[in-house]
Amino acid sequence: MPRPRTIKRAAATAQRGGVLLATEGRPIPKAAVERAAELANKSGAPVHVFSVARVWGSSLGFPNPGLMPTKAEWDKQRQVVKHAVARLRRKGIEADGRVVGSRAAAKKIVREAHRLGCDAIVMGADPPRSRLVGDFMWSQEPYRVRRRAGDLPVYLVVDGARVESAA
Repeated sequence: MPRPRTIKRAAATAQRGGVLLATEGRPIPKAAVERAAELANKSGAPVHVFSVARVWGSSLGFPNPGLMPTKAEWDKQRQVVKHAVARLRRKGIEADGRVVGSRAAAKKIVREAHRLGCDAIVMGADPPRSRLVGDFMWSQEPYRVRRRAGDLPVYLVVDGARVESAA
């Protein structure tokens, strides 16, 4: 019989609603933090900072410890989240953070936004590539989040500039 999964205390006590400031592993640009702060201020909602540490694959369909994120990669993602949360709190915005590991970052980000009942997702992004090339690039993950999110607005901050696209 499978063991029941428990939700860690920080994830279980997170306030519902608000804005999800997400990253697929890249540092969160200041412009993305600013945009999340603006959206949160409009509604008086909290910002949830969410980062995905990349799992590199599987070995013959089975999880392989050598493909999991290293301790340094986990620590780097925790620092990214910690800095973003600190910036938001300095602005007087309620913020919390969480780091998870996954091969499918877009799926995890959208699932987290729905779990928390978020009103929008904000992400830093590279300039868009063609879909054929972009489907093979981890850096194009924000565009996969936008396609997967459905009715949930996704604001992408490209190259630190406030070029946005909400779908």
